Amino acid sequence: MSAVESVSAEARDRAGKGAARATRRAGRVPAVIYGDKKEATLITLDPKAIDKLIHKKAFFATLLDIDLGGKKHRVLPRDVQFDVITDRTLHVDFQRVNKDTKIHVNVPVVVRNEAAAPGIKRGGVLNLVRHEIEFICSPDNIPQSVEVDLTGLDIGGSIHISAVKLPEGATPTIRERDFTLVTIGAPSGMKADAEATPAAGAAAPAAGAAAAAPAKGAAAAAPAKGGAAAAPAKAAAPAPKKK
Repeated sequence: MSAVESVSAEARDRAGKGAARATRRAGRVPAVIYGDKKEATLITLDPKAIDKLIHKKAFFATLLDIDLGGKKHRVLPRDVQFDVITDRTLHVDFQRVNKDTKIHVNVPVVVRNEAAAPGIKRGGVLNLVRHEIEFICSPDNIPQSVEVDLTGLDIGGSIHISAVKLPEGATPTIRERDFTLVTIGAPSGMKADAEATPAAGAAAPAAGAAAAAPAKGAAAAAPAKGGAAAAPAKAAAPAPKKK
């Protein structure tokens, strides 16, 4: 059973931007509850209460019971709008759910046992390829997180979704491939050494060939063993006599 948070709400009777601005001026946050083949319900929330929930990890994978005049609505957060300057919560959308609803939720990836990873001890860089995984599940089976154990993972190693124990009753939306969750890359110093080694190896034969070139030319100019010396240069013709 997924954990359920509770929050109180008040009804509001008007929709639209003007009504929403009036709600915010009154110190409340406008919100809406929709779905489950029922009419949308317009509500307002206490900003402190909803902000406390919004800033919790995995807010969008958290079930809420909204108490509206003594009647509880089981919902899942679907969207939050923030003021781009003040970061104040402007509006929240909630979807009604029941035990038979199939929902899509993004579940955070949590890394465990970094100290037990040889690659981290050697200075490797942890790369969290996926911060979240999208699952299809029922509201009662929403996972709070997906744990990835780094024990034994060395530099160059990676962990894929097939190596992780998945939450019961939850299926990843990506099923056609074994996607990567985390990798451990080489530290920058090790990368530089690896790149310098092939370059140095390639430079050594080139230097040897360059050094051999003059010697080869000198050998060609010298007479062969047992052969005649090179013919002397032809003397210049004498100048004609004056008559």
